[in-house]
Amino acid sequence: MIIPIVFASLISSINAVSIVSRSQSYPQTAVLGPKTTITIGNKVIAPDGFERAATVVNGMFPGPLITAQKGDNFAIEVVNELKDESMFKSTSVHWHGIFQNGTNYADGTSFVTQCPIAQNHSFLHSFSAPNQAGTYWYHSHYSVQYCDGLRGALVIYDPDDPLGYMYDVDDASTVITLSDWYHVVAPVLSHIIGTTANSTLINGLGRYAGGPASNLAVISIAQGKRYRMRLVAMSCDSEFLFSIDGHNLTVIEADGQLTEPVVVDELTILAGQRYSVVLIADQPVDNYWIRSLPNLAGASFVGGTNCAILRYQGAPQVDPTTVNTTALNHLLEPNLHALINPGASGIPGYGNADINLNLQVTNNTGLFYINNVTYKPPTVPVLLQILSGAQEPSQLLPNGSVIVLEANKVVELTLSIITGPGGPHPIHLHGHAFDVVQSAGFSTFNYVNPVRRDVVSAGVPGQQMVIRWTTDNSGPWFLHCHIDWHLDAGFAVVMAESPSDTAAHVNPVPQDWDQLCPIFHSLSPSQLGGGGNFSREEAASITTLLFPPSPLP
Repeated sequence: MIIPIVFASLISSINAVSIVSRSQSYPQTAVLGPKTTITIGNKVIAPDGFERAATVVNGMFPGPLITAQKGDNFAIEVVNELKDESMFKSTSVHWHGIFQNGTNYADGTSFVTQCPIAQNHSFLHSFSAPNQAGTYWYHSHYSVQYCDGLRGALVIYDPDDPLGYMYDVDDASTVITLSDWYHVVAPVLSHIIGTTANSTLINGLGRYAGGPASNLAVISIAQGKRYRMRLVAMSCDSEFLFSIDGHNLTVIEADGQLTEPVVVDELTILAGQRYSVVLIADQPVDNYWIRSLPNLAGASFVGGTNCAILRYQGAPQVDPTTVNTTALNHLLEPNLHALINPGASGIPGYGNADINLNLQVTNNTGLFYINNVTYKPPTVPVLLQILSGAQEPSQLLPNGSVIVLEANKVVELTLSIITGPGGPHPIHLHGHAFDVVQSAGFSTFNYVNPVRRDVVSAGVPGQQMVIRWTTDNSGPWFLHCHIDWHLDAGFAVVMAESPSDTAAHVNPVPQDWDQLCPIFHSLSPSQLGGGGNFSREEAASITTLLFPPSPLP
């Protein structure tokens, strides 16, 4: 972010080299199937050594890994047992990267596809993901709640993976979650312009500058084997420069889409993005630093900050002494190419799609505007508006933030950053994967074999990205910056695909879905949580750089 806010001492005095390793493996028991219940609650945790209350899933951060086999049906009940007054007490859970074709109501997006789930209530998300396999994740989609901890990985395995010949091991032990972490609750931070994370967590563990030598995560491997490491960037803001000392990584998946294999020695991964990389355990038995450097001023690896440990079986349980070397082969997005059915839809050439959209992003007093409109969540979810008969842009709220698209058309979207701090901005489209025909910061276009994914960088001021997809999934789908602070500050629009077809496409809508809004709208301010006006007062005690006052969510 452009203006750092300092919450803790930045003096680093930890010497973690060649000492007995304070580390632990990712809990192997925390794996759920596609038919399960997850309970959202509060718990005091200290993932980086700093103790604070958090919003967690089944008492854990990150939440348990949810796994399925390709073709499985999902039935996940989300139970809300939130109680902490300082954080939000309503919730919603979005299944990031799952297309939800025919089940738009299960997308979990507050005020777009549903009302939030109130305290002491639950909602069953029933959906299928035919023809989808890969690395996904789930997180709260209610205000900035996922910054307080409601986030976890979701993997759909393909027993007939076309690239399965490249690796020997692909299980819970090779899922690597990367997240930023904050020592102040998110409702307070949401008032502050330019808040920054206190630490980086890998598989839920990390250290902060000036803090204790708390546990680091360990990934255990056996020499001679090949591992599919699934990287999940579940940060609220930070992007990460990821590498593993002494090892190359072969990229084979981006955001649930297989890619032609590309060998790199480091990669940048933005909030919301996922990569699968194949690591060959061909180095001497030892400990090696796993590095995940956030794009924050002063970020380093001193004292094991921004690190985890890759430990070969037989290596001593000590912290690594490996050295970070200059990358020679950084991943460039235009070098990624879709493995299956490559090629952007529609007629090649810029501006040759059926629908050509141009969105320009600006920033004023901390708020983001898309084509001069800042997104403010409506009180009635867009899906409910459509099912109640609203069809035209003029009928759909929020005014100026809903773009209506005809069915079965090729859309080419150009999104340009005119002004706006805190880039590069990761842009996510719900309900689809898209072809990236122009990556931010590059002048070339590729309609022949571009990478296909669901989160792409829009870059920084003066840059743009261009994507294409086909409107074959009726319903309202959110398009937004995946820096959660930016989404909360208005960086979003809703793509309403063929509203006239939506009622038939999502039929039947579960009866419980109809009850979410009446229950939510009956809540008192104290039942909503989030500290009420006290959260703004607390933010004002930290800094004067505050967003303009806005209604409580």
